[in-house]
Formats: sequence, structure tokens, C-alpha cells
Amino acid sequence: HPPHPQLPTEHPFPNLPITNTMITAWISILVLFGLFFAATRKMKLVPSGLQNFVEFIYETAANFIEDPAGKEHGRWFFPICTTIFLFVLANAWINLLPGFETIKMNGEPLLRNANTDMNVPLMLAVVSFISVEYWGFKAKGARYLETFFNFKPLGLGFKHLFTGKIKAGFGGIFNGIILAFAGILEILSHFIRMVSFTFRLFGNMLAGAILTLIMIFLIPWVIPSIFYGLEAFFGFVQAMI
Repeated sequence: HPPHPQLPTEHPFPNLPITNTMITAWISILVLFGLFFAATRKMKLVPSGLQNFVEFIYETAANFIEDPAGKEHGRWFFPICTTIFLFVLANAWINLLPGFETIKMNGEPLLRNANTDMNVPLMLAVVSFISVEYWGFKAKGARYLETFFNFKPLGLGFKHLFTGKIKAGFGGIFNGIILAFAGILEILSHFIRMVSFTFRLFGNMLAGAILTLIMIFLIPWVIPSIFYGLEAFFGFVQAMI
């Protein structure tokens, strides 16, 4: 008879440190969905209870966004900005629940703060980048490209130079070179924002989680409670940023 096939002995969940953050992210999504579904399932003209709380969140977020952006543009920004804020905040606060990371599978925590996984902040940064460029084209059309590629002063300077206006020509060329260089910097700044958004959220959330964990082991009860409060506050601040 042929030998019995050997059962695989390798780790059945080789990517568990990544998948556990996916589980947490989905828990955050389901919690938010359940909250807003329950609040809007039987809406009343005069809100009360959970509907009143959700409408307070809506009005506060709308006013916060519309204040600097204006009402028209605020309506554009509101869905993406508020969704990112609530998602980041839910991930941060769910992580503070007692026993959150104590459930383990194969020696690894089954749940982990999704904000401490580089993939999640990077995903949010990419969504923000795409949204900003979309809103730029939506607001200005093709003229939005002039933010990065504004060669009109440079061309006008050469035109002045070839028509005998030496002083105006060299001045226009000099200003055109400066604007062209500024456009390159603007392109770089838009891409660098993705890096800064990613590492700011990832670094602050990871540092906070590590600090809270260390305090729990070193000085239980009183001091960790202070750091829990600080971590909840910093999670709110990071979500706003």
C-alpha cells in the first residue's frame, strides 16, 4: 500500500498578523453600520435617543468641514472625510476594550488594532490622495493641471525676448522657471502627503498601543487607566487629522 499522506505541519495561518487587523477593521465597519442603521431605522421628526446622538455627529462633522471649505465644497468632502474619521476612531477605541488582544490563536492575538497595520493607514492615504485630485479636477476642470504645470509665464517670457523686449523677456523667463520648479514641488508634496498620512497614523497608533501595554505590565490598575484615557483622546485626534 502507498504510504499515508503527511498532514501539513506548517502554520495554518501564516498571515495571521495581517488578517487579525482585517477582522478588527470589519468589526469596526459592522459596529458603525449597526449604529447608523439602528438610529435611522425608525426616524422621527423630533429626534430622541440614538437618532439624536447620530444627528449630533452628523451636524458636528458637517459644520466642522463646511466652516473652512464652504457649504458647496463641504458637501463634496463630507462623505469621504466623515467616513475616514469614524473608521479610524472606531479602530482606535475598539482596541481599548478590556481583553481585546488576549484572545489568541496559535500564539498570535486574534484581534489587533487595524490602525497599527501599515496597510490600513496606507489604504486611507491612497483614498485621500485620489479624492483630493478628483475634487481638484471637479472644481477647476482642466485648469487644475496649472497647479502642477504652469508654463505660461515661461512661454510669455520667451515671446517678449524674441520680440525685442529684453528686460520683460528675462523677467518672464525667470518667473517662469520659478513657477515650473514650484509645480514640481507641488507634485512631490501631493505624493509625499500619502507617506506622511500613512506613517503619522501608523506611528502614533502603534506607539500608543505599545506604551499602554508596557504600563499595564509595569504598573497595573491606576497608571494604565490614565494612559487608556490618553490613548482614547489621541485616537480621536488622529481621526480628526
